[in-house]
Amino acid sequence: MTLTRRDLLKFSAGTMALAAAGVRPLPAWAKDAKKRIPIGLQLYSVRHACGKDLPGVVEAVAKMGYDGIEYAGYYGRSAQELRKMQDDNGLKCCGTHTSLGSLGDDNFDATVEFHKTLGNKYLIVPAMPHKLIATVDAVKETAELYNKLAEKAKAHDMVVGYHAHGGDFRKLGDTTPWELLFSSTSKDVSMQMDVGNCLGGGGDPYAILKKFPGRSKTIHLKEHGGDRKTVIGGGNVDWKQVFEICESTGGTEWYIVEHERGAEGAVDNVARCLAALKKMGK
Repeated sequence: MTLTRRDLLKFSAGTMALAAAGVRPLPAWAKDAKKRIPIGLQLYSVRHACGKDLPGVVEAVAKMGYDGIEYAGYYGRSAQELRKMQDDNGLKCCGTHTSLGSLGDDNFDATVEFHKTLGNKYLIVPAMPHKLIATVDAVKETAELYNKLAEKAKAHDMVVGYHAHGGDFRKLGDTTPWELLFSSTSKDVSMQMDVGNCLGGGGDPYAILKKFPGRSKTIHLKEHGGDRKTVIGGGNVDWKQVFEICESTGGTEWYIVEHERGAEGAVDNVARCLAALKKMGK
């Protein structure tokens, strides 16, 4: 279904109403932040709508008040077309989820040029074959690969990183694949924590964020717990602690909302997520 003008007005008005309903003095920890970290949306959250009307979704996201978008697929659009949609709506590209293969020797130069057009510097691998993190030796070999990719990307003022899934926090000896990977990589390899996925996999996102200072250039804000309608602020995540770490030692440059609770109401739900973050002073 194509998003109508009425839909766009509904989403933007609904966001403002939610925020207005929750107006209250900012907590001390929000006031003390040195600078505001912009908020982006991972478009995977609204992928079903994007597949039907990507320009309409991008416009709606901008009207909600998001600062940027992170891609997880391009819906058959060229980099030039995507950049025009961003620019037309005053949005930045705050990252893309791109495959490990797209960063290989045969594809690296083309990938860099594509992302330069988008104005994107964050090249985040969303997932990897299990064999690359199945054993201690495999994780260490994978870490060497990420170090090499990060060094190549650095020459183009870009950052290579890896995104968290629940399985990354299973036990591997006396550690986890996630912690071993980032203990074995240079500070130039970015750690895209997904708070909800980490909690879902039995990990401790707060301890891990603290353990790797300066590595969280972008972070996925995803709720954990609650029902299918639960958005940020309605579950089990200690958001106060997440923000305190990101804004002190995390080195965070973008907060990125990801909401994965089904197609029904997805666009409205990401508007509600942003309203909740605004209510928290973000």
